[in-house]
Parts: sequence; structure tokens; C-alpha cells
Amino acid sequence: MSNIQHIKTIHAFHRSRALPPPRHPLISVVDYADVHLAPENMGVSWVFDFYSISLKRNLHGKIKYGQQEYDFDEGAMFFISPGQVFSIQADPETSIQKSGWILLVHPDFLWNSILSKNVKRYEYFDYSVHEALFLSDKEENIITGITQNMKEELRENIDKFTQQIIISQIETLLNYADRFYHRQFITRKISSHQILDRLEELLTDYFNSDELASKGLPTVQFISDSLNVSPGYLRSLLKILTGRNTQQHIHEKLIDKAKEKLSTTDLSISEIAYELGFEHPQSFSKLFKTRTHLSPLEFRHSFN
Repeated sequence: MSNIQHIKTIHAFHRSRALPPPRHPLISVVDYADVHLAPENMGVSWVFDFYSISLKRNLHGKIKYGQQEYDFDEGAMFFISPGQVFSIQADPETSIQKSGWILLVHPDFLWNSILSKNVKRYEYFDYSVHEALFLSDKEENIITGITQNMKEELRENIDKFTQQIIISQIETLLNYADRFYHRQFITRKISSHQILDRLEELLTDYFNSDELASKGLPTVQFISDSLNVSPGYLRSLLKILTGRNTQQHIHEKLIDKAKEKLSTTDLSISEIAYELGFEHPQSFSKLFKTRTHLSPLEFRHSFN
């Protein structure tokens, strides 16, 4: 991706957005209305060396992550981890006042705390920006209240308690976001079930094609790319709606196809294994027995 701007510090972020220097070098809460991005930086791709958690309204433009674009005219919350690439393309003709906030946290701020390790369990940092979190008014008030508490803490005289107090508030914010994402997977049933339907169609087409024998089982990354969602988002959505992750869905479709071949053809176990993309028949037999509690041969005999 061409023309990538790498922002290594929160101080550099403030400078690039025409903001006054941050009160703390490793954490900052910014009013989105105060952020000004120079016209020449519109459409530029960015990479941060720190976490960015934000709630934005009235952006009137597009945020792009990888090859996916998302229209952020309505308020939404999204999470960017260090090293992710994204870009912003705002509409310069809009006169509506943008609003919201941005919480910037450098990994060094979390050093030597439990959150420094636990932050990786919040999978939504691996979601694409088009998989944003949409908050109800009540949820937004909760999240914004926590953020304002951090902002007030940074306005006070920074002392030995500041770091731990703010880290506990960050963890609370992340836990609420986890809860609200869980709610979103359930309440946005139409879009969620559309993904499930597309997943089922994709797996069916793949397992009925010649690609299975030539390329092997589809990978989680292949499935995610084909559905235009990030692996983490798809894993979380499937886990909540079906109780199974992406890999388990792939294996379930594989077992269904194996059962079909075992019960309707005279192919040997090895031939079926190779047609299903396995290099070694033993690996197929082991997976089949793990999932069905029968060996492929025992399953075939059950039909005779």
C-alpha cells in the first residue's frame, strides 16, 4: 500500500492533527471535534504504534481498512491496534459539526500490568473497521462516562496512582465493549444471518468443486476473505450464534461430505481422503473418528 504515514508516538499524533501536546506521553483522550487533518493527508494510509479506541459521529466520509470501506456518517465505535493500516477520506463539503472522542493508549502505558497481557483477548482489536460497534444511547453514555473519567484523571496532577486508576478504567471500558459486541451479534440478526447463509453457500460450493482435492481444506483466512470480514469477527459471530468457530464449521461440512461419499460410493477410504484434500488417509480417519466416534470403515458398515 503506497503513501503510508507511520505515527510512532502519541505526541506525534497530536502534532499531525493540529492538537496541543498531550498531558501524558503514553495516553491521551482527544475531543474529535478538535481534530484537524490537513487536506493533503486525506486518503493517506496510517499506521500507529499505539491503540486507538474511538467514538465518532458526523465524520461524513469513509474510513478504509485494507480493501474494505465503511461509511461513518452515523456514530460508531471502533478499535485499532498497533500495526493496523487504515485511511480516512472525509467529505470537505459537509457543514455538520463532527463529534465524539479518541482514546490513545501506548502499549508502554500498560507495561507491568495484567492488562498488558489480557488486552490480546479482546478480539475486536482484530476486526476490520467496517465491523464497527454501534451503541444504543444508554451504552454510549456508559462508554463515554468511563472515557470522561480518564480525561478528568489526566487533567489532575499526575501521581503514582494515575496509571493504575486509568488502566482499571480502560479494562472496564473494554469489558463493556465486549458485552455490547455480544449484544450486537444477536440484535443485528439480518446482517449476522446473511453472513451465516453466505458461509454455508461458500462451503457447499467449495466442497462440491475440484478445489478440495487440488488445494485441500479451505483455510479460515480464505473463508474470511471470501466473506469480506476479518477472521476474528467471523469467529466471534459464529461462536455466539452457533456455538462453533470457523474451523469447526469447516470440519462439520467436511464430515458431511465424507459421510456422503462413504454411504453412496464404493471409493476406498484412502481415495475418499485424497478427494477431500488430505495428504495422509490416517489424518482423515483420525478427524472423522474424533467427530463421529466411528472410524470411516465402521460408519460405512453401518449402512450395510
